[in-house]
Amino acid sequence: MTGLTPGAAKKALGQHFLFDAALLKRIAVAGGPVEGKTIIEVGPGPGGLTRALLDAGVGKLIAIELDDRFADGLDSWPETTSGRLVVVRGDAREIDEARLVTDSSGDLPAMIVANLPYNVGTPLVVKWLKAGAWRGSMVLMFQKEVALRICAAPGEEHYGRLAVLTQAAMRPRIAMTIPPGAFRPPPKVDSAVVVLTPLPPSDHFADLDALETVTAAAFGQRRKMLRSALKSLEGGVEALMAAGIDPTRRAETLSQREFRDLAREWRRVH
Repeated sequence: MTGLTPGAAKKALGQHFLFDAALLKRIAVAGGPVEGKTIIEVGPGPGGLTRALLDAGVGKLIAIELDDRFADGLDSWPETTSGRLVVVRGDAREIDEARLVTDSSGDLPAMIVANLPYNVGTPLVVKWLKAGAWRGSMVLMFQKEVALRICAAPGEEHYGRLAVLTQAAMRPRIAMTIPPGAFRPPPKVDSAVVVLTPLPPSDHFADLDALETVTAAAFGQRRKMLRSALKSLEGGVEALMAAGIDPTRRAETLSQREFRDLAREWRRVH
């Protein structure tokens, strides 16, 4: 792809770059049409996905880049001069995206489309799950194992805290799997693109902080029965009994509804 910023990937930043134009086009629209929409991209790197998004017709693209080499490169693009591309330097974990969209004259809700650096993918997802009305759908690339953890159902091998938290706010699905050889440099594992669609307000669980606390305790000792695992959480066993959940069960057997009941009771008694 022409016009991209050259530069070697930095292992410390978890960078792996894609340059296949056809594949990048598929990723850009994996969550549906993006024409006229406001998109936030995290870790654009050389700009392959950035170019694919702009070519797909986004109205406003806000690119958050920690690496000055690539931020400098994007600053030279004509779309930056016209204001259609807004380059923001910084760590996405510390940025107020809602204010960023407003300050950039973007539209809400904003989609998030990103090939996430491997070392920050999970904390960013948790942050965005807790976001307010500014956040719309998300199209995110992870290590395949993380994607499986996001989409897992009760009883499955990868079911855990991340699946419960994600599915309390979003409906996730794996759109495609990408082999290591598609990247430069190649990672050691497969990657996967996950599309996350917001749940209707009536299905969304509002208290994700409580759910995060409860699931951290429940899955922290996942081989133990819940009555033992939740002893580490003040009010945890009391909440378990109040929710009417068999204390001899293990965390991986609880449904989304049961974890929501447990979180509500913990919030009530805590």
